Amino acid sequence: MPTTVAIVSDTHVPQRARRLPKEVWAAVDDADLVVHAGDWTGLDLVDEFEARSTRLLAVRGNNDGPEFEPRLPLVAHATIEGVRIAVVHETGDKAGRETRADREHPDVDLIVFGHSHIPWDTVTPAGRRMLNPGSPTDRRRQPNRTFLTLTLDRGRVEDVILRRLPLD
Repeated sequence: MPTTVAIVSDTHVPQRARRLPKEVWAAVDDADLVVHAGDWTGLDLVDEFEARSTRLLAVRGNNDGPEFEPRLPLVAHATIEGVRIAVVHETGDKAGRETRADREHPDVDLIVFGHSHIPWDTVTPAGRRMLNPGSPTDRRRQPNRTFLTLTLDRGRVEDVILRRLPLD
């Protein structure tokens, strides 16, 4: 059965934004799986994601304090629809990222990461898909705030869409 997925990272609520955009919450509400790649910055947001998500696969990021440690790991793994997934916040410098990912996550098909606030969609030399949804609240030097949606179906990652949020 195909699994719909919403992917977010670097939400920074309440430090950089008071709340998430309604488009993100609509995607969370509609998804079979929600992936959050860290830098929540507020535990209340974790509670809200847990309450609204059918299933949540999430990690903590470098801006998430020690209070996150009992609730969220640094790396999360799941196999959904035959797709082996790793979620991490940081993957290091852009240069050599795909090669490092192959070395650090040899037993996965999809690596979801955050930290940079820059959307990313590449394939490693070993054929692993790497996705970064950007940030739905802090676009930094990007033209838009963003998040991702996709479908997992019979071992495949399909219909990857970068969702661009309107500028305020």
